[in-house]
Amino acid sequence: MRDCGGRLFNARKDANMGKETMKRRHFLQAAAATTAAFSIMRPSTALGSEANSKVEIGMIGCGGRGKWIADLFEKNAPAKIVAAHDYFRDRVNDVGEAFGIAPSLRYVGLDGYKALIAGKVDAIAIESPPYFHPEQTVAGLEAGKHVYLAKPIAVDVPGCLDIVEAADKAAGKLCCLVDFQTRNNEFFKGAAQRVHDGMIGTPALGHVFYHTGRLGLHAKPGTETARLRNWVFDKALSGDIIVEQNIHVIDVANWYLQTHPIKAAGTGGRKVRTDVGDCWDHFVVTFHYPDDVIVDFSSRQFGDGFDDLCIRLYGSTGTVESHYGGDVKIRGSKAGWAGGNTGNIYQEGAVNNIKDFCQAVLEGKPIQNARESADSTLSCILGRMAAYSGEPVTWDNMLRTGERLDPKLNLPDDGPDQKA
Repeated sequence: MRDCGGRLFNARKDANMGKETMKRRHFLQAAAATTAAFSIMRPSTALGSEANSKVEIGMIGCGGRGKWIADLFEKNAPAKIVAAHDYFRDRVNDVGEAFGIAPSLRYVGLDGYKALIAGKVDAIAIESPPYFHPEQTVAGLEAGKHVYLAKPIAVDVPGCLDIVEAADKAAGKLCCLVDFQTRNNEFFKGAAQRVHDGMIGTPALGHVFYHTGRLGLHAKPGTETARLRNWVFDKALSGDIIVEQNIHVIDVANWYLQTHPIKAAGTGGRKVRTDVGDCWDHFVVTFHYPDDVIVDFSSRQFGDGFDDLCIRLYGSTGTVESHYGGDVKIRGSKAGWAGGNTGNIYQEGAVNNIKDFCQAVLEGKPIQNARESADSTLSCILGRMAAYSGEPVTWDNMLRTGERLDPKLNLPDDGPDQKA
């Protein structure tokens, strides 16, 4: 299977021929040429003092997952949550009280994250709606902060490219780790390595799906603030379910095949969950990978009775069967592998990533996975574009369009609830 990862950056020159994009392209070339020259920082440089034994972290995004991730940092790694930001004051105060954050280090409003980043934190953990990930990640890296980032990295092509540029510039100096739980799970890693080593022979066909019930509401729909609280149902804020949720399984397909799709055709719609937002509730996409490998993908986010996240890849001599939260194994005519169960992967994978992140920061040995994460996010965007248009879309055409999503939020910049 040939690696097409470089095509993301080679094709970028066609995405937008404006001055900004041309400048960005030249910067990418320069950054790639100088990456090897970046020095690894000693822990004293990364944290300001060799006496520091914990990574001081600022949380950006204090909803349910943000608070949960903050708790995992403090309970499982040498880390301390010292600052917090969210648009909503009630959420910031909830996290602030839970982790003993001084009121002066609790920031609200759309731009409150800027004050957090300007403060004395070693790293930021970004758990905000994906639409905001690029600007917050770039700001953090440019300010010299390590970044722990929720998937997906962005909702559109320009956002993905912005993050990769910033991460490349910081390579060798700062961590930029995207939290894919599968990539830090022993059984998924074992399956990927065995597929790469040829245990299933030549990959030929993939069957991938992400089927779940609907997500819960966080506010009664009808206002702009409710829209932001219910961002998972909003196309521009989340990227739609194929980008925000389904990336878990599409990322694993890319990982197994060691490349990204080069074309997609698809469909889908909004048929059952029509009471909130504008996201579709189901997708059906055919992804075409190099070497004539086809992966059929489907997802739904409504109803009850069948929930499963599956990545199945058929090869010439075997099949890898992997379930997020279930069994991962390989069966074949020549060899097999019993694998194991990933029942607690949602938490265990996050904990493993958090431990690796904090260790890398403290030891001054930065880790990054921005490029792989960009490929996976862009693969989902490719599927979304194909489904929305009803026409086949190639990888190169996707990059050329360079469409940037705009939620057109009508919100006070400093937050709606300053007295709360």
